Order: sequence, then C-alpha cells, then structure tokens
Amino acid sequence: MNQARTYKTTGVVLRARNLGEADKILTIFTTERGKIDAVAKGVRRQKSALSGRLEFMSEATISLHRGRNLDVITSAEILHSHFDAIVRPNAFAAASMIAELIDAFCELDMPVPQIYELLSNVLVAFDGVDEQLLLLPRFQLQLLDALGLAPPCDECVRCGTVLDREAWLDLDSGGLAGHECRVAWMNVLELDADDVKNFRGLAAGRRSQTRAELYARANVARAIETIITYHLGRRPKAGAHAAEFVTPAS
Repeated sequence: MNQARTYKTTGVVLRARNLGEADKILTIFTTERGKIDAVAKGVRRQKSALSGRLEFMSEATISLHRGRNLDVITSAEILHSHFDAIVRPNAFAAASMIAELIDAFCELDMPVPQIYELLSNVLVAFDGVDEQLLLLPRFQLQLLDALGLAPPCDECVRCGTVLDREAWLDLDSGGLAGHECRVAWMNVLELDADDVKNFRGLAAGRRSQTRAELYARANVARAIETIITYHLGRRPKAGAHAAEFVTPAS
C-alpha cells in the first residue's frame, strides 16, 4: 500500500542546521516515527509562517509532505515552547545534553514511545525547578532503561547477590558489583550504601518528590556520566558546558 504523501505528527525539535540561504534541516523526535530529519523551507525569512514555531525544544503539531530525500514541513502549531524554562545558561546546557543524547542514541525512524514520554516529562519538569541540570542524571538513567542499556541496580552483576552495602561500577560486566566481588587491582568508582540507594531511586520508573529519587549524589552523578560515555563511545559534547553549572547533590 502506498503511503500518503502528507501526514501529521507531534514532535520536539532537537536541533537545526542551516540549508542554503533560507532553509533549515530540523531533527525532530516524534510520537509516531521517533527521530526524523525534515526540511523547513524559508524558515529563516522574517515573514515565514514557520518562523518562531520550530525553535529548540519546542513541542509542536507538524504537517509534512513526503519528499524524495527529506520530508518537507508545511505547517506547525506550537503545543509547548519551553522557552522560558531553557533561556538561562544552566537550563540551556541541560536541554542541550538531553537533545544530544536522544539524537545520538536513537536511529532515524525508530519509534520508542517511552523515550518521547520521558522527553516530554523532563521538559515539563524544567518549568518547576530552578536547577534543571540536577534533573540530568535521572533522565540519563531512564533513557538508558528505555533503550535497554540500563545497568541492574539491585543485584551484583558478578555473583547475583543483593546489593545492600557499598558497590563499585563494573562497566565491563554491565552494572554494579558488590564489595565481595571487588577486584583489588582495578581502579574503580566506588559507591557507598547511600549512593546505591540513591542510584536505585533515580532508576525507579515511578514519579517521586523525594530528593533521593530526583537528584543524584556526587558519586552517583559521576557513575551515570561514566555509563553514558561508555555506551556512547565518547563524552557528550554538551557535557563540558553542563559541568560549568552543575553541583551534584551530596
């Protein structure tokens, strides 16, 4: 069956790059198709009907026309702009990290409804806090979970015993290892009992208002950043900028 030449979707703008004199190629994470690239023709012109409707991290209902190489955006209506929440430098750094990770981990046309819900929820949370960067570790851990990459945090990845004390980050084995399985000669990142509890709280799928489940302790933030870097194969480019502003919870 032939696909319709036009379609409509809801999506969040992750990034944009200029094309020619007046166009832009936008990377958008959508509800139906996951990540897509699409052309917004003439959007850089002052009188464009699309101008101001497809800004960074804006959530919009978008109409598109299927093209040979890239689909073309024909109209857009803003649902949530999030401009007020991300205009400050620390908030923009957090939003840039979120956009970079989703863009890097998600293939084109790979719909993952859980990731769209996660993205939408963290942007809503931006509106209610002053330090948006503190939300990053929880987002990162739950993004890994949505991708099937999150490390187990209840049992030692080496022997399967319940983690009830300190643990250490064992990237090669894919998670946290208990004290009894510590390899003496390895230089590892250690988590104490409170860190392990905090790690579990951040990984929990349910919403919580307790600090232990919203914000990461210093060592836990480092552990999650290390796991992200391991799976990404590099440190996120936005990470250096974010590090200028963030102070992990103690």
